[in-house]
Amino acid sequence: MDKLRAFLKLFKYAIWFGIGLTVAGLTAGFLSGWTPLPTGLAIAGLVIIGIWLLFLGQYGDPDRPNFWQRRSTQVGTNALITTLAILLILGLVNFVAARNVQRVDLTETQLFTLAPETQAVLKKLNQPLTVYVFDRQPHPQDRDLLQNFRRVTPNVAFEFVDPDANPALAQKFNVKNDANNKDVYVELPSRNRNQFVQSIGLQQRLSESRLVNGIIQATSDRQPKVYFLQGHGERTLEPGEGSLSLAAKELQGKNFVSEPLNLAQTAKIPDDAAVIAIAGPKRPLFEKEVSLLEEYLNRGGNLLVMVDPETQPGLTPLLSQWGILLDDRVAIDASGSGQLLGYGPASPVVQDYSEHPITKDFKNGISLYPFARPLEIKPIEGVQANPIILTSSQSWAESNLKEKPVKQDANDRPGPLPLGVALSRQVDVQPVSSPSPSASPGSSPTVSPTASPTESPTTSPSPTSPSPTVTPTASPTPSPSPTPSPGTKREARLVVFGNSSFASDAHFGVQLNGDVFLNSVSWLSQAEGQTLSIRPREMKNRRMAVTSLQAIGTTLLALVIVPLLALGTAVFLWWRRR
Repeated sequence: MDKLRAFLKLFKYAIWFGIGLTVAGLTAGFLSGWTPLPTGLAIAGLVIIGIWLLFLGQYGDPDRPNFWQRRSTQVGTNALITTLAILLILGLVNFVAARNVQRVDLTETQLFTLAPETQAVLKKLNQPLTVYVFDRQPHPQDRDLLQNFRRVTPNVAFEFVDPDANPALAQKFNVKNDANNKDVYVELPSRNRNQFVQSIGLQQRLSESRLVNGIIQATSDRQPKVYFLQGHGERTLEPGEGSLSLAAKELQGKNFVSEPLNLAQTAKIPDDAAVIAIAGPKRPLFEKEVSLLEEYLNRGGNLLVMVDPETQPGLTPLLSQWGILLDDRVAIDASGSGQLLGYGPASPVVQDYSEHPITKDFKNGISLYPFARPLEIKPIEGVQANPIILTSSQSWAESNLKEKPVKQDANDRPGPLPLGVALSRQVDVQPVSSPSPSASPGSSPTVSPTASPTESPTTSPSPTSPSPTVTPTASPTPSPSPTPSPGTKREARLVVFGNSSFASDAHFGVQLNGDVFLNSVSWLSQAEGQTLSIRPREMKNRRMAVTSLQAIGTTLLALVIVPLLALGTAVFLWWRRR
C-alpha cells in the first residue's frame, strides 16, 4: 500500500508530461505538416492525459474522496465546459460575421460610403478587372477606397505594385512614376485593354470619381474614333517608312479606333468622329475639304493638325480663324542638346512645357521635333490659345538653310519658338430636328442649316415636281424647324504642331514624343471629361468659435472647478460617515 501511495504521488505529475507532448505535437504539425512524428507526439500526449484522468478517478487517495466526486472537481469541470462553450459561441459568431460582412456608416455625410452612381456601375460589372496602383507604400485612404469597390462586387480586384520590384509590369503599362506622382491603371484582361486613371501623390489621393470613370471607359463598347485624313500625301497608318503605325497601335491600347478618311470620296465628316487628324500633308487640301473641316469645328469638333516645313497644306483660312499662322522658316536649336541624341541643330530638343493637360506631367522631360516649323499666335476673341511646346532661348527660326554655317541674322526670328499650340473655344450648336415626312428621301437629317446649297441638291424638293408627297404647307425657309430651340454651348478644340515626324514610327519612341501625341489625341477627344460627376464627400465644420474669455472659462471649469467639486463632495461624504 505504501508503494502504491508513493507511485500515486509521482504519477500525479504525469499530466504535465502529457500536456507537453500534446502541445509539441500540435505545434510541429501546424508549422511543418502532419508527418508521423508530430501526429505520434500528439496522440501519445492525449493518451497519457486520459490515463491520468482515469487513474485518478479509480485509484485515487483512499483517505480522500474520489477525484470525480470532489466538489472542486465538479466546479472546475463546470467552469471548463462553460469556458469552452463561450469560446465556441464566439468562434461561430466571428465565422458568420466574416462570411456576412455588414458595414454601417454613421457619419453625417456618409464619408465612407460609395456614391449611388458608383454602386450602380459596379453592380452592372459582369467581367473581372484589376486596379493597379504603382506605389510601393500603399496609402490607407487608397486601400480603403479600393476595398469599398471590392465589397460591392467581387469582379474588382486591386494590387499595389512596386515598379522597381516588378519592372516588366511597369513597362507593360508604360508607367511614368516620379517622386511625387504614382500612376494608377485599370486592366480588363478579357479585352486586353488597360485604361489610365490618374496619378496620385501626397496632395492628390485616389479619387472615387476618376476610378469609376476609368472603369467605365475600360469596359465601354463605344470606342472614340480618330480619323486620319488621307489623299494629300499624309502619313499612313500602315507600317512603312514615315508611317504612324506605332501611334495607331498605342491609340488602340488607349481604347481608341484609328481609321483613314478621304474627304474627296466621302464628301462629309463621319458622325462618330471624335478627332480628325491631319498628319503631314504634302499637297494642299481642296477648298471643299477645308470648308468641311471648318464646319466640323463650328459644330464643336476636334482637330489635330501636324504640318511640316516647306509644305503648303492650304489650311491658312481655317487656322487664321483661330489665330494661328504657319511660319515658313525652320526652327534651329543651337543649344547642342540634339547632338547628344545624334541629331543636328535642325532637330530642336524641347524641355519647356506649359501647365496644360497635355503637357502638365512632363516636368523637364525631353521631346524631339526633327525639321519643324514655328507657329505664330495672334489673339482672337473667344479663343483660348496655350503654347504647349516651346524651344529653348538658344533657338531661332532660320530663313535661309542654304547658308553655311547656319547662323542667326536680321531676317531670322529669335526664340523661344512655339512648335505646338492647344486651342479651344465655345461654339453655339443649333439642334437639328428630324426631317418632316414630306422631305425628299435623299435628304440627310444631319445637314446643318448653314451648309452650302450646292452640297446636297436633293435636300429640298423642286417646286415643279409632280410628287404627291410635297405638301403645300412646307416651309420655304432654310430652317429645319419652324420654332427652333436655342443652341447649346459646346467646346471646339484644335491642336497644331509645326512638325509631324515626331509622331512617326522612327521617332515615336524617343523620350516623350509618343506621350505628346497620345495626350493631344486624348485631350482633343474630350474623353478625359468624367462620365459621372461625383461630388466628393466633405466633412461639415462643427467647430465652435469662442472668444478668449470663453476659452479660459471652459478650461477652468473642466480642469479646476469640476475636479475640486468632485473632491470636495468625496471628502464631505467621508466625514459624514466617519
